Amino acid sequence: MVSITGLNIATGMSKMMKTWDSASLTFRRFVEQNHAPVILQVVPALNSGGVEQGVIDINAAIVRAGGKSIVVSSGGLRAHEITKAGGVHIEMPVHSKNPLVMAANVGRLRKLIRDMNVDIVHACSRAPAWSAGRAVAGTQARYVTSCHAAHKLGGMLKRAYNAAIAKGERVIAVSHFLADYLEQNYKVDPNVLRVVHRGVAIEKFHPNSVTPDRLIRASQMMRIPEGAAVVMLPARISRIKGHMFLLDAIAALGKKDLFCLFVGSDIGNEAYRKELEEYIAAKGLGSASRIITNCDDMPAAYMISTVVVCPSLVPEGFGRVPIEAQAMGRPVIATDHGGTRETILRDETGWLVAPGDVDALTRALHEAISLDARGRAMLATRGMAHVAHHFTNEQMCESTLDVYAELLGTGAGVKALPSNDSFSISEADRAAG
Repeated sequence: MVSITGLNIATGMSKMMKTWDSASLTFRRFVEQNHAPVILQVVPALNSGGVEQGVIDINAAIVRAGGKSIVVSSGGLRAHEITKAGGVHIEMPVHSKNPLVMAANVGRLRKLIRDMNVDIVHACSRAPAWSAGRAVAGTQARYVTSCHAAHKLGGMLKRAYNAAIAKGERVIAVSHFLADYLEQNYKVDPNVLRVVHRGVAIEKFHPNSVTPDRLIRASQMMRIPEGAAVVMLPARISRIKGHMFLLDAIAALGKKDLFCLFVGSDIGNEAYRKELEEYIAAKGLGSASRIITNCDDMPAAYMISTVVVCPSLVPEGFGRVPIEAQAMGRPVIATDHGGTRETILRDETGWLVAPGDVDALTRALHEAISLDARGRAMLATRGMAHVAHHFTNEQMCESTLDVYAELLGTGAGVKALPSNDSFSISEADRAAG
């Protein structure tokens, strides 16, 4: 049921790197004056996605700062990146929403916390938070949660399930939009809220990092027509991402030299993909668009794009695509809600349009595609500088370690979470640990 990969966990993960490039001063001071803190992150799985990328980045930063990092997940294609960076990965079914499995995870996590002398537990999603919050009770570990999306409130059970992410001693929101959402809907004390924007690895997402060979390979893989202006929507194939909204705007624009790329996984959304293909055909855009479900070189994909569009129909908690696109010097258009309002400087580094407003999106597309070389260069310079000043991976890691350092310096662990909420299974919970 539980498997471990990485360093020998019995030896306490003694191998540590001693560089401090993305460590907060307070975290570094704690390491130097006390001990190497053990930080446990819990995430459903380690595949693609912004949450997963954040966990992988923070794992590496903890190790670089002299701490000890453990990540618990159900596994995934990127689990090896945890061990490669010097952390320990422990496989556990923390992705499950089955109440009995979630209750059993309480005991598994509590044993791990005690056996490994974990200092801080950081739950990065709702199901793990439900188990981790209870597992921390009765231990000396401190507790952090992070919120990455404005989940629908739903009924009483759904609301109680969602509320698990708001129970940390510190609650990290990845945008001010989400901080407001947590404060308004879950009454989170603003004194425990911390806004930590996501970051991009600018050494990876930078025009100079992409070689000509990679550009050629990406163009061939995506079969870009010669001389076409490329409009790219990088997002999973899901209705809420606004693929049809973009197709409506492209059809309205009426330009024959446009090529639209939808880049993202369709796993779990195969029925919607079929519907999307039918919509493409109905719009007469079959020869001017393509769906790519697997791209292993996103920096190169950005570089072959003329404009990047993020037309999500629902507010994104943060959204990595706009900052990645700006870091690559690409014009970016996004819908005017959620976290994108905090990442794009309106009419300076990109365009913001009302969700579902086809006319506004059509106008923005026309402006972006019509930029001359000087206009594109100026926009690229502003976008790259904006990301470098506000949204780097180093800034994200440093701010997160700052949150850990706050709790490391403030004494004993948290009190037990109440077990009488509408989603708890008190008998199963006690039996689990």
